[in-house]
Amino acid sequence: MSDSTTTVTTWSMEQTSPADLRPARVPDTSSGIRIERAEVPSPEFSRFLYTAVGGDLSWTDRLPWSYERWRAYLERPGVETWVAYEHGTPAGYIELDPQPEGAVEIIYFGLMGQFQGRGIGGHLLAFGTARAWDLAVRWPEREPTKRVWLHTCSKDGPHAVANYERRGFRVFETRTEEEPDVPVPGPWPGAR
Repeated sequence: MSDSTTTVTTWSMEQTSPADLRPARVPDTSSGIRIERAEVPSPEFSRFLYTAVGGDLSWTDRLPWSYERWRAYLERPGVETWVAYEHGTPAGYIELDPQPEGAVEIIYFGLMGQFQGRGIGGHLLAFGTARAWDLAVRWPEREPTKRVWLHTCSKDGPHAVANYERRGFRVFETRTEEEPDVPVPGPWPGAR
């Protein structure tokens, strides 16, 4: 572990009405792109998505989670994972976390490297955000969504904020902090 740090800017962004959501181009059906909800809580699959997408982005907060903690989180009513596939291969995902007072946080969103830059991300983000807005349809015990929000940071890549803004998210808070440099874990130990 190094004593060096990196300056990281975090933007908190939100939509406060379904009318804020701006659609993205929907890939042609011949592209083989489809989005499906992972309806069976599966710690193995969720951890795979987390490491495959976040390994190159320094996502490390869930790496120490036990199987039981993953399962307990995924079994919470209203937590949803929507997965983008290209010809049957997982390409990326968006994870929704319901919160009090009609808020839904997009906890994680991203694509694996080989699927980036092809329009899949905009489509997945628009689709997943729409699912955040209609979450109460699938979870009747939940109050209707009044706000969809997320955090993104400078480690998420140079186009993250612009992608969210294209889908209608607005920045409501910006924070800059020094964070300790940690090695990027990659999608699995030893992959780099």
